[in-house]
Amino acid sequence: MFLVLDQVGVRYAGSRAPHVAVDGVSLTLAEGQIGVLIGPSGCGKTSLLRAVAGLEPVAHGSISMGGTLLADAEQQLPAEARRIGMVFQDYALFPHLNVRDNVAFGLRELPRALREARITQVLELVGLAHAARRAPHQLSGGQQQRVALARALAPEPRLLLLDEPFSNLDVDLRERLAHDIRAILKAAGTTALFVTHDQIEAFAIGDAIGVMHRGRLEQWDDAYTLYHRPATRFVADFIGHGVFTPARIVDSPDGPRVQTPLGALADAAECPLPGAYPGGECDVLLRADDIVHDDAAPVKACIERKAFRGSEFLYTLRLASGERVLAHVPSHHDHQVGEWIGIRAVVDHVVTFARENEAIAAPGA
Repeated sequence: MFLVLDQVGVRYAGSRAPHVAVDGVSLTLAEGQIGVLIGPSGCGKTSLLRAVAGLEPVAHGSISMGGTLLADAEQQLPAEARRIGMVFQDYALFPHLNVRDNVAFGLRELPRALREARITQVLELVGLAHAARRAPHQLSGGQQQRVALARALAPEPRLLLLDEPFSNLDVDLRERLAHDIRAILKAAGTTALFVTHDQIEAFAIGDAIGVMHRGRLEQWDDAYTLYHRPATRFVADFIGHGVFTPARIVDSPDGPRVQTPLGALADAAECPLPGAYPGGECDVLLRADDIVHDDAAPVKACIERKAFRGSEFLYTLRLASGERVLAHVPSHHDHQVGEWIGIRAVVDHVVTFARENEAIAAPGA
């Protein structure tokens, strides 16, 4: 593996005790892969990125790149010696320099001919060769972000770090730019580690995505696995739309079955055995896309809230037993709040956890 983080910890001095910003994080990236760190504010993702860059010391564990030790608790390679590029939230472009000169800033030691060739190459890569003589203020926010990316790529860094690079852009532009930047990084063969709080960005750009919570890495996986096979209750709750519903795993002639307020799940082949939880009692994750609107279904639910999403509604539904579920419903099914509709569960991936009160009380939870 090209980038290897092994039990990395980062601490900040506090008035009474050190604040643990990052606690025992391990992850790997192959050369040319794009990794993404996602999580709520204050979860440690930016502190981890800064430790990789050499801007924060490592309290314990180690960071290696290409077989070279960058940092551990006893030594730290200076940031300027790591050949790591960074792209920040605010772009950090020089307003008095045009696009070409912004990109050229980190290439001053190259011979003139090589410098000019590299500037042309990266501007073409990001689709801004036509804007080389423009000033940053003459560009859109998305174009400015491309200039920042071109400047970071120009010195051919071994690793590129991107810290919330789209946070100042509108939602639609952020998703489009995430796809564009993924294509640019793949074309350049650049290994990158990206920090965001936005799931759409993470899914659009990442080969591997890490969900962080309170300084720890809860799961490091591809987007599909994070969504359908969350390793922890936090990941299941943080990624996508869904709820935890009380359930019970029971034996049947056809194998274990998951009994829920919506009835038995039709295909529970992948669920744990009843003995995995006391009395088989557990919580099952039901995503909004697991719940299908079906007027002929015997289970009815009351619409408590609905959010229009263009092609669909996100309904919040209350069952007669009091449990709530979410459902994505095509927008031409425009039912009213307070109306009762038929629903059924169609679950391809059964994900269960210990009951929440039991999980909280469990030692080490």
